[in-house]
Amino acid sequence: MTVAPVHRWTARDGVELAYRELGTGRPLLLLHGFFTTGSHAWLHSGHAELLASRGHRVLMADLRAHGDSGKPHDPAAYPPDVLADDGFELVERLGLTDYDLAGYSLGARTVLRMLARGATPRRAVVGGAGFEQLLDPRDRGKRFRRVLEGLGTHEWGSPDWLAEGFLRKVNGDPVALLQLLETPEPTSREQLAAIQVPTLVIEGNQDDPESGRRLAGTLADGRAVVVPGDHVSASGAPELVAAMADFLD
Repeated sequence: MTVAPVHRWTARDGVELAYRELGTGRPLLLLHGFFTTGSHAWLHSGHAELLASRGHRVLMADLRAHGDSGKPHDPAAYPPDVLADDGFELVERLGLTDYDLAGYSLGARTVLRMLARGATPRRAVVGGAGFEQLLDPRDRGKRFRRVLEGLGTHEWGSPDWLAEGFLRKVNGDPVALLQLLETPEPTSREQLAAIQVPTLVIEGNQDDPESGRRLAGTLADGRAVVVPGDHVSASGAPELVAAMADFLD
């Protein structure tokens, strides 16, 4: 696996956050999904290396409560829309004015929150974002809440058991992650329709490709692509990063 050094910075509320960087060229900020980390999502999959080879300065954030970023237990560290706030701060901290923005699952929904709140990347990519989950994001967290609140009790081999195993693999902090589940804010159809940034919407063919088409059709300049896999496996599919690279190029 390609190694990318960890860089740390301190958000305005004092929480230390982390990101990794690989390659040179046009900045591309990548946001990962819930439970995982920047390195697992983008480095282990080989996505970051391919994007760097295509001329991108790949910036892989560890979201608050994940990876090498801070995992505070204080509820005050998890105000509404905090991940979008962190994204805006990192863009400002890095001095990014002409850049691209992409994310998967929770990262994708964070990208869309940033766009709805005025972020102006040249292009954006969102994978596994869903559509109804944007309108009511807390409903999406029910399964993760069940996993986190039932640690050690899940049936062997079940999806929840597998999710718990991955959580342990990445040294996830259940208390911090449960706090983070309280932070997503809804994005209305009107807000989505007002987003002018050209946006590629990617969904797995075993996930919910129709929701991706609905999202792309709601955006002012959206287009939809379907790649092989379910919500988890599609995130690592070579077809996903190929579609990203082609769109960003």
